[in-house]
Amino acid sequence: MNDTDRYVRRAGDGPQVVDVTPESAGWAWSGLRVVELGPDAPSVTWALDRDEALVVPLRGGVVLAVELPDPSAAEVDRTSSRTVTLTGRASVFAGPTDVAYLPLGAVVTVTAAPGASVQHESTQEPPAEPRTVRVALATARASRALPLQVLPAASARVDLRGAGAASRRVTNYTLDTEVAIDHLLVCEVVTPGGNWSSYPPHKHDVHSDADGSAERKLEEIYYFEVADGPDGTPGVGYHRTYGTPERPIDVLAEVRTGDTALVPHGFHGPCTAPPGFDLYYLNVMAGPATDGRWLSTDDPALAWVRATWPDQPVDPRLTHQPTSDVKESR
Repeated sequence: MNDTDRYVRRAGDGPQVVDVTPESAGWAWSGLRVVELGPDAPSVTWALDRDEALVVPLRGGVVLAVELPDPSAAEVDRTSSRTVTLTGRASVFAGPTDVAYLPLGAVVTVTAAPGASVQHESTQEPPAEPRTVRVALATARASRALPLQVLPAASARVDLRGAGAASRRVTNYTLDTEVAIDHLLVCEVVTPGGNWSSYPPHKHDVHSDADGSAERKLEEIYYFEVADGPDGTPGVGYHRTYGTPERPIDVLAEVRTGDTALVPHGFHGPCTAPPGFDLYYLNVMAGPATDGRWLSTDDPALAWVRATWPDQPVDPRLTHQPTSDVKESR
């Protein structure tokens, strides 16, 4: 088996689109599940026996019935259960969503919000069949039971990164936000058609606080969605991971909606969006550090690219108002 086949997982055919656990990935920390909720599968229940998690609506809204392991974990009403409604969004290209952080030991039942399955992404006629709701559960192994937390979409940190053909929009949900986490780092990236992201390629596979090369050891999952063309042609993107002589890895993959790429180590990037097809990915990262920092090292051969950005404008298609303008890698 080559590295692309080993580390790129294709979308599932049924309601379970993605099911990555530390055990199935062959590592220690990060996991991701993506499901579609509809008439045949209106709800799903997950038990977080060893994990903390973030519920991220990808299409439509959801209602969460959360059973907490200890009354002290309920931040608002201090009861052992709570119901949370996440409004969600029409699609991953529609901007940030509200998300919910679930603590270690929680049990959650996720149900499509009333009316959510009829959302659609354009001003054209609605589809003949109601669209299903799609929701992600990003997970990380945890040792601390923190409070249940809800982050409104307006509180997510939005950055415009890069410039020119390397422009992309990054939404941070547990990086530099008010959400308290143990190990779980979650963000999402939208790359307009014709652009590159995760560029220059970077890595985070050692723990270092050295000046100029500070880094955190983080396993990473990329979950992809690609916008269709104007005639409904399914979109496609590309992902690259490569290693060092000491730790080789060689992944070059065509990716479509529902596919995932696992990055156990090595430089990853670029992710490329062909002209006409906007690219989205959800990043789930976790590792042994508990400082909540995403620290990476650029490929030295390509780090010079960053110095070209101040002379280029950010792609005007990235119209969502950013929280900040940070021209850095992701």
